[in-house]
Amino acid sequence: MGIDLGSAALVAPLVERAPTITTLCSHSSLQIFHGARTEGFRSLGVCTGAPPRFYDAFPLGRPDQFLSVPTIPEIRSHTDELNRATALLVPHGSFVEYLGADAFQKLPVPVFGNRAVIGWEADREKERVWLESAGVRMPERYASASEVDGPVIVKYYGAKGGKGFFLAKNRKALEGFKPTGPHVIQEYVLGTRYYVHFFYSPISDRGYRVGRGSLELLGMDRRDEANIDEHYKLGAQEQLLNAGIRPTFVVTGNVPVVLRESLLPQVFDVGARIVERSIELFGGMVGPFCVEGIMTEDLVFKVFEISTRIVAGTNLFVSGSSYSDLVRPDLSMGRRIALEVKEARAAGRLREVVS
Repeated sequence: MGIDLGSAALVAPLVERAPTITTLCSHSSLQIFHGARTEGFRSLGVCTGAPPRFYDAFPLGRPDQFLSVPTIPEIRSHTDELNRATALLVPHGSFVEYLGADAFQKLPVPVFGNRAVIGWEADREKERVWLESAGVRMPERYASASEVDGPVIVKYYGAKGGKGFFLAKNRKALEGFKPTGPHVIQEYVLGTRYYVHFFYSPISDRGYRVGRGSLELLGMDRRDEANIDEHYKLGAQEQLLNAGIRPTFVVTGNVPVVLRESLLPQVFDVGARIVERSIELFGGMVGPFCVEGIMTEDLVFKVFEISTRIVAGTNLFVSGSSYSDLVRPDLSMGRRIALEVKEARAAGRLREVVS
């Protein structure tokens, strides 16, 4: 037996009729819809207003149908329609952020993965408890500005693509920061950023075994951030401020990377610890998640955040990555999601991957 997530009432329609892979038309939707099509599923795109025209330029990534709503929160008024279409929702950063983590968890529509994890990611305090109790090394945290003794980064809760993040060289530089919502003050670790794309399958009996399933590494990326970047950030921020420009960390794109092979055991150990602790805390993660960390010059991987869903960095690998090609050719994260649904359905184990 694996992790039993989904209620019988939610999952039953997906057993009788094939699920329709459904997500918000944003973020990583092209590869999600493409993956669904590749594995023989129909797809549905939720959008505001008219269907976005850019999908016409990508026929293999265009959903089979659209559901148009005035605003994303109003999707809650269309749950009957979604269930009639046997929708299976695939969460991504924009979907969760625009709808709200609490509302997403409460939708009476089947969700791929364990929806309980969304609340653990949205609350940075709970996220920290999870990761630290898993034995994962993390940057220091400061309860207040008065404790700061070096460079720090201030982050808001939730998936906002870096918007509003603030970098300070020291305690004095932090004095000018005016928070606009729940936030954390975190040590700014010097090193190289890596965003590691994992997939955990509770129904797989092959590969890198974790819990009752297996852990797969499908790709890695780094992120381009608007008007500030990389190891120049500490000095660049001051220069931009002096020029009257407010520095931002809004993610505008992604760059593929490959880690030194000798460091792979370390990142796999981190991923495994996170999964094992998730099983103990809230029944486990299912499907894609991204471990976001810094590799220091001493080759120590420090995790500053985790995204518990598909991340936009996986868009680099619609035709596979240097890692996923060694698992299965042409394997994107979107296709991996569809494969998990397909295999779980064939094995009568949908309740272990749907909640």
